[in-house]
Amino acid sequence: MSIYTGPVFEMARTQFHRIADHLAIPADERDRLLYPKRAIAVSCPIHRDDGTTAVFQGYRVQHHLTLGPTKGGTRFAPSVDIGEVGALAVWMSWKCALAGLPYGGAKGGVTVDPRSLSRHELEALSRRYMQEMIPFVGPHTDVMAPDMGTNEQIMAWFMDTYSMYQGQTVMEIVTGKPVAVGGTLGRKEATGRGVAYLVERAMGRLGVPMAGATAIVQGFGNVGSVTVASLADRGVKLIGVSDHTACYADPRGLDVSALLQHVDKAGILAGFSTEALADPAGLLARPCDILVPAAMERVIDAAMAKRLQCRVLAEAANGPTTPDADEVLEQRPEIFVLPDILCNAGGVIVSYFEWVQDLQQFFWDEAEVTDRLYRVLQRAFAQVMERAGREGVSHRTAAMAIGVQKVRDAKQARGLFP
Repeated sequence: MSIYTGPVFEMARTQFHRIADHLAIPADERDRLLYPKRAIAVSCPIHRDDGTTAVFQGYRVQHHLTLGPTKGGTRFAPSVDIGEVGALAVWMSWKCALAGLPYGGAKGGVTVDPRSLSRHELEALSRRYMQEMIPFVGPHTDVMAPDMGTNEQIMAWFMDTYSMYQGQTVMEIVTGKPVAVGGTLGRKEATGRGVAYLVERAMGRLGVPMAGATAIVQGFGNVGSVTVASLADRGVKLIGVSDHTACYADPRGLDVSALLQHVDKAGILAGFSTEALADPAGLLARPCDILVPAAMERVIDAAMAKRLQCRVLAEAANGPTTPDADEVLEQRPEIFVLPDILCNAGGVIVSYFEWVQDLQQFFWDEAEVTDRLYRVLQRAFAQVMERAGREGVSHRTAAMAIGVQKVRDAKQARGLFP
């Protein structure tokens, strides 16, 4: 029996066992590699604006601390449960190892729709959640970051709450903070910039120029919107986009600048236009050169994988492709897959840079941050391509094999504490 249940964790479990089979990891080693070191569940009571008291459930899962502190985002979303958080922590471990970062994976969250809270209630919930986490987190134990439904303001509240309990400012307890309180330049843009950079590397290997190529992006939050802007800077034409409120498609191309301005003001895509409205259910299957799922897990199943008409599948979201879909994609070599633990690693890489700068109290300019980001991504990309070619396996298998093997090697070197 395990507390980690649900479709998202089952997906992570299936992926791990496939990689463990590929690496010939003995059965008695597998549970130690897969199951998290620690899981915390807390109740977070707050006073609502109307005077009532509401209680929200919060979670934090720390997968392993073998290579250093754990690292991972905190999401505020109605779907959050211990299984989802556990799966995201596992994926973060492989991602950090692939990128060569001295972290284990972690993830946290609160089961809540943040749009249902006033700003006062959101601050109260954020501070209460961090207060409950204080016995379990620290700059050398577990470092939080933003995720779905959270942002740099919430990270500032986290940092302030932790600092007040410590009696001193502790910038390095969270990343993704405002620059004014120890955040790093380029952190907000890091994931999207990294996606666009890796897409350019993939298109180069395919011999397809970026200028004039077409892209479809599902999800227009921070990651999706920055990806769109970064692709547009490289000459890519956006022909389809969606979020939870609207979907637009136009083979002639959408006005990226106008889209970004609209979302900057409205916060959502809805209301941008009435002329290019499209069915979101069919967006991923439209013909394009670059397809970027940047929203939720498990949006590409086996049936959808058969319908894809893209050249590059760039997984900006965590876990957008199911194991059954992977089996289909392995039979479709015409689609170049950038797996999630590589494709969206830009965020945790620059979070690592932020943590390092906070520890040193020495800050870099944005050009240096971005240059370092691209160098780390290029190294990881090259390692994945080399291993995939040498072993004749998919890009996902190669990427996960690198990450899992690094964690396994570290655990074997340290041994098992008696």
